[in-house]
Amino acid sequence: MARIAGVNIPTNKRVVISLRYIYGIGPAKAREICTALSIPDERRVNQLSDDEIMRLREVIDRDYRVEGDLRRETAMNIKRLMDMACYRGLRHRKGLPVRGQRTHTNARTRKGKAVAIAGKKKATR
Repeated sequence: MARIAGVNIPTNKRVVISLRYIYGIGPAKAREICTALSIPDERRVNQLSDDEIMRLREVIDRDYRVEGDLRRETAMNIKRLMDMACYRGLRHRKGLPVRGQRTHTNARTRKGKAVAIAGKKKATR
């Protein structure tokens, strides 16, 4: 099992697919890395030589911000917004949608499970 950037990538999948298991590497960056190292698309991780795995590791460590560094940077950006007390920071602080979505209905992913209001019943006519 190959270990790159602190992540065990699956050995029986293609290299382009298995690189996506690393936080911060998506389809485009995975393809870019493979073309830079001239690894064919149909190549699988268990077919890579130790030299190729070392080159993969070096390229990712040198050229890309992944895993812990990227998570830390994202968290610091959110913390900066919260400390500034700008609108986006306040939305983060309250746990509400940040990018202008409606909250009257929906937004359950961000707000959490709906809480019933005690004593409120349906109005009868």
